[in-house]
Amino acid sequence: MAIDPGDFLAVDDQLDADARAVRDTVRSYAEAELAPNVSEWYETGGLPIEVAKGLGKLGLFGMYLTGYGCAGLSATAYGVACRELEAVDSGLRSFVSAHGSLAMSAIHHWGSEEQRTKWLPGMASGELIGCFGLTEVEAGSDPGSMRTTAVRDGDAWVLNGSKMWITNGTFADVAVVWAKAADPDGPDDGRIRGFLVPTDTPGFAAAKIERKLSLRASVTAELSLDGVRLPADAVLPGARGLSGPLTCLNEARFGILWGAVGAARACYLEALRHCLVRTQFGRQLASFQLVQAKLAEMVVAVNGAALNAVHLGRLKDAGVIEPEQISFGKLANVRAAAAVARTARSLLGGAGITLDHTVMRHMNNLETVMTYEGTEEMHTLSIARSVTGISAFR
Repeated sequence: MAIDPGDFLAVDDQLDADARAVRDTVRSYAEAELAPNVSEWYETGGLPIEVAKGLGKLGLFGMYLTGYGCAGLSATAYGVACRELEAVDSGLRSFVSAHGSLAMSAIHHWGSEEQRTKWLPGMASGELIGCFGLTEVEAGSDPGSMRTTAVRDGDAWVLNGSKMWITNGTFADVAVVWAKAADPDGPDDGRIRGFLVPTDTPGFAAAKIERKLSLRASVTAELSLDGVRLPADAVLPGARGLSGPLTCLNEARFGILWGAVGAARACYLEALRHCLVRTQFGRQLASFQLVQAKLAEMVVAVNGAALNAVHLGRLKDAGVIEPEQISFGKLANVRAAAAVARTARSLLGGAGITLDHTVMRHMNNLETVMTYEGTEEMHTLSIARSVTGISAFR
């Protein structure tokens, strides 16, 4: 059987029937409905909210969660969906990730039954959108130093503070906001708690972050909370301390390590097609040794990342994956994808810098993907802590 240039090691042969069906469905939809428009969305700096309805109909929101309208598929199937979305643009995968892996998983894992019933069905369908407010200007890699507070006032909580770099923030219906509790007579004084904040609550505001040079087909916002008064049942009862938000971040990182494979594959395939049709000095670009060397290196990088993703998917589906292993996948796969994107850009020459091609858009996006949900440095130190038993964080 001939080798498929797009799946050199036949990695997808390791997928089960459900994951292959997700692959085919999402790839077909993404290529037909999303890819023709994504350059315009990137150039204008936004993603239309109508995209949510289509993604919701496909069952992509919280698809590995069970009940409440969620598909209940495997982690690997979700990863494949992320891969196919990011093959079009990182902003699309980021939209699904922030909504499903962060906001929905926070409610599903840590919320009360009443909270799950109220929010999750609408979020699964795309009728309601969620965002996840953890990062602050002065608290990125060190979320424990956050300054947003939740002060107990009788049976209510009053939130004050701000959150930065929040995907979906300007069109979210509910924000999962993490804050330090101030409740001197309560057991959680000084601990980080999660709150469900309807975005029409007085004192809540979201402002779109402009002038981004990366991840432009994604809406990123700064959230402001000025005396936001919430009832006692707005608290996520199961989340106390940093373990709550960090668990959600691991879910998002898993989607990222799969998504990076899609971005890398898209860049490599565009470069391959270009080199097969472009001629210089009377020959195909693909016939030159230096070009072939670059193409071969891209094949190795893309397929190595794909193998990482499938293996980590199996560990997650078996319930034995560790956070440091997800860090390994995020670090290795995003790094590989960024290298592939840069190489692909060089092979396209001057044409590679325009939005007529995908590679520089992917290359710019991956600069953001390297940073969010844990920087390269933080994942590096997480891996090193795991093998040495020594923490370099503090």
